Amino acid sequence: MYCPFCRNPDSRVVDSRLADDGSTIKRRRQCPECGRRFSTVETASLSVIKRSGVGEPFSRSKIINGVRKACQGRPVTDDDLAMLAQEVEETIRASGAAEMAANEVGLAILGPLQKLDQVAYLRFASVYQDFESLADFESAIAQLRSQIPVGQASASDGQEPVRTGGKAAEPSSSVQDR
Repeated sequence: MYCPFCRNPDSRVVDSRLADDGSTIKRRRQCPECGRRFSTVETASLSVIKRSGVGEPFSRSKIINGVRKACQGRPVTDDDLAMLAQEVEETIRASGAAEMAANEVGLAILGPLQKLDQVAYLRFASVYQDFESLADFESAIAQLRSQIPVGQASASDGQEPVRTGGKAAEPSSSVQDR
């Protein structure tokens, strides 16, 4: 590591600390030539191999931008997208691979996105799972419906609350304690 002040190619590590939940190491260094101190941050590199065969560094912002398109018009915040990107990165890094195909990154997004928003999930899945017909969408919707526990209707399943007497009621009837 070159000293940023005098460009000496040697430095001594004075202190090391874990940062970002252990995914990076922050080191405090001292130059033996000029005596000045500086910090470095080290991370394990993760490369994404595109279809063309070109590799590029993993980027959370690319995940966020790609998923943002699928979430357009949906009740998903920027914080939700940031958390999703972090979860995807942690999953990919946990695999231990230094390189991963772009398609595998896309597939790793599907699980967290399904939990976040089912409509956005279908939009994203239609690209990464190569949906070719309405039957593909119907199959994915049937699979999503089979995962919803019986009697649990959510706002994302397409059912609107039934209006009764000026108050909103859930679509399924329930017994209330009095």
